[in-house]
Amino acid sequence: MAKNAITKTPIEKLGYNFIKPQFLPEGKDEYYLRNLQNRSGISYRNLTAYEIEALVKNRNTSDDWNKILVSDAFNPELVKNCKFFGLVRIGKLEPYFLEFKDMKYAVGLYNSIIISSDFGDNVSIDNVNYLSHYITGNEVIVANTNEVATTGHAKFGNGIVKDGEPESIRIYMEICNENGGRSVIPFTGMLPGDAYLWSKYRDDEELLQRFKEITEKEFKKERGYHGKIGDRTVIKNSAIIKDCWIGSDAYIKGANKLKNLTIHSSEEAPTQIGEGCELVNGIISKGCRIFYGVKAVRFVMASHSQLKYGARLINSYLGNNATISCCEVLNSLIFPAHEQHHNNSFLCAALVMGQSNIPAGATIGSNHNSRAADGEIIAGRGFWPGLCVSLKHNSRFASFTMLVKGDYLYELNIPLPFSLISINYKNDTLEIMPAYWFMYNMYALARNEWKYKDRDNRTEKFQLLEYDYLAPDSVHEMFTSLRLLELFTGRAWYLKNDSPDADDDACIKKGEILLQQKDEVVNELEIVATGFENSKRKTVIKKMQAAYNAYTEMILYYGLTHLIKYIEVNEITDTSKLLKAFGQSERDTKWLNIGGQLMNEEDVEALKDRIKNKTINSWDALHEAYYAEGEIYPSKKMQHALASLLEIEKINTEKINLKQINQWLDKAVEMAASVTERISSSRKKDYTNPFRKITYSADAEMNNVIGRFEENSFVLQQQKAFESFKRKIRKMKAGFAANPSLKLK
Repeated sequence: MAKNAITKTPIEKLGYNFIKPQFLPEGKDEYYLRNLQNRSGISYRNLTAYEIEALVKNRNTSDDWNKILVSDAFNPELVKNCKFFGLVRIGKLEPYFLEFKDMKYAVGLYNSIIISSDFGDNVSIDNVNYLSHYITGNEVIVANTNEVATTGHAKFGNGIVKDGEPESIRIYMEICNENGGRSVIPFTGMLPGDAYLWSKYRDDEELLQRFKEITEKEFKKERGYHGKIGDRTVIKNSAIIKDCWIGSDAYIKGANKLKNLTIHSSEEAPTQIGEGCELVNGIISKGCRIFYGVKAVRFVMASHSQLKYGARLINSYLGNNATISCCEVLNSLIFPAHEQHHNNSFLCAALVMGQSNIPAGATIGSNHNSRAADGEIIAGRGFWPGLCVSLKHNSRFASFTMLVKGDYLYELNIPLPFSLISINYKNDTLEIMPAYWFMYNMYALARNEWKYKDRDNRTEKFQLLEYDYLAPDSVHEMFTSLRLLELFTGRAWYLKNDSPDADDDACIKKGEILLQQKDEVVNELEIVATGFENSKRKTVIKKMQAAYNAYTEMILYYGLTHLIKYIEVNEITDTSKLLKAFGQSERDTKWLNIGGQLMNEEDVEALKDRIKNKTINSWDALHEAYYAEGEIYPSKKMQHALASLLEIEKINTEKINLKQINQWLDKAVEMAASVTERISSSRKKDYTNPFRKITYSADAEMNNVIGRFEENSFVLQQQKAFESFKRKIRKMKAGFAANPSLKLK
């Protein structure tokens, strides 16, 4: 067994040679980077004889008092029982105490070992057993902490290699797959879109190399950077803080170990880290909350995300405004607005595209069907597995998929959005109800959309996150699903009529006729999907006609709401001007979810080309490109919606006249009324279901516990919005009637 490598060095060397001589640039001393980092503006001077005498009297020691530099407002009476080594620079010290969270801390330096560090004005450093190579801001509090130290090769969580280090020590974040095949290099400022682009396109070697080059270029290889503790940051009752860069206004209390981290924090978005946390090799963005026994290793937390109550986050990226509590998440890339709150859930080797919720008992990802740990799961946005759902690698789910409690023993590939998936154990079939959310749970669907928008606390919105459940990605999936439903219906009809060999085109044509005519025979067919589950059992589609109708209606609703928005924003009362908008429309392009931001496939390819040809040559430039795409996204979404309207209505622009527009406006009111009613009725079921009432002796008791249905704020908000919508439509119709540019046909 190897001995601990403990070296002995003369005490006079303590606090010096932070940068080894072989790594010092010619003509530079070991303080050259420290001097660049210290931007306090404080003018330092040497101690006076009186100040040295006062410091000695107060039981302070230094290897060289000439290495203690102070500001003109330095008060030696506020430094007691400290040991100084190396160059230490101290700002203003005044006879005040700093109060934070009802705790009061005297300004000054007390009972601490301090090595080669700089301090801003009016700091409180008390009972720090070892404080080495840090630059602290103004009014910083560090109390009762064992170790606050920085090494000469600190990387602060970034996956970079310093001068003289081998490539083998580089930190990678192994997201989406346990075998490391989708590894990315973590860096400060990494957005969800960055992680997705880098991990997804593994067949594009040139793109991958460019991402590495950009990262290497932006982060310095030089050794000798000091750690930082920003203005007004409070650190108390903690054990080990090593190689950390900490922003302003952070609050760290009772942490066990923080190592190799960047902890972004600001006055507008402070970050907090609480008791029992052990965080290693990570990037923590502004506004994050981490407390109560969290363990995280090789990770990135985007802004305003939370880890709580013993959660484990390893080799994973957690998107903005997401919360993980109690559970375990490994090797995953999670887009913004994710919720996972329970102690016994497990998420492994997954790409979860946001607006998602993982419940208690869920096991999302198992490699037991493979010879190695190399499986993956891809879940579109709005992914909601039920309690105790167990899923198997490899599986893929369309947007807004819900799974009923059960063990799904086979791989799944579900392309139908807004579906409910369940297992019929009696018949040994997989059952899918497409468009379930539209038919039975509009309250949750609409409220979640509002909730995610309302809770988006980001202060820097480089990526425009799409929270609407009706958006280009989900609408594209619905169009694809209509063809699939027609195919499966046609096959079932031909099978029943003894023609099982009909080709797909004939099946689609027959299915389209049956479904669009709402033929009763559809309800008599057993409609079986193929390619959805890797098993020999049947996959049965439930409520086919209702699902087909719901997809069609919601695509129409998507198109109509954007048509009305276009008329309103552009103050159009002339139908000829409206026709110009339809002339710009296109729908065929596939839309991709790039870290919560929707972009069409062509634009993503163009973005990748700009990275490869070095038009985009930094992460900041890529983030500006995201922002630029977000600026034009509403226009592209509008074009997509109008094209979808024409396609679902099966008309071209030549048939658009005043009569058609009025019909559309009337239809929009009718559909908005239906959506509003479904939002209300799906919530009202919770008040009328007799089994929901069994724990209450009277309605008054129930209303006092869960609130009166008539006072539900979200339902009232939606009803108010509908009344406003009706007034808007009346005004539009009046405007067109007063100034028609096309004759009624």
